[in-house]
Amino acid sequence: VQLQASGGGLVQAGGSLRLSCAASGRVNTWGWFRQTPGHAREFVAAIRPSNPSTYYSGSVKGRFTLSRDNAENTVTLQMNSLKPEDTAVYYCAASQSRMIQSSVPIDTYYEFWGQGTLVTVSS
Repeated sequence: VQLQASGGGLVQAGGSLRLSCAASGRVNTWGWFRQTPGHAREFVAAIRPSNPSTYYSGSVKGRFTLSRDNAENTVTLQMNSLKPEDTAVYYCAASQSRMIQSSVPIDTYYEFWGQGTLVTVSS
């Protein structure tokens, strides 16, 4: 499965951006992670096909919304009320395997990764 991410860019604090990721094949669980220089990759959000289905890190909960289109094999991360600390390279990730809830935030459980898209939030 190949993943193609899009939608990064530069935005002022308080603004919004929408990231999308398209897969060439079926996806069970989608995830978004982000990374800044010198830091480990950080879990942002994930969505499974079954209920409860969406998961967010504490730092983005209430500001970011993740949704999926199973027919199109796409996922969208709507990011609102962006803060400078949200600045990072964002990566979409996908797994074709069914994940248990505790595995969702762990990047090693995702088999496929997009190329990364830079989000810069200016203060």
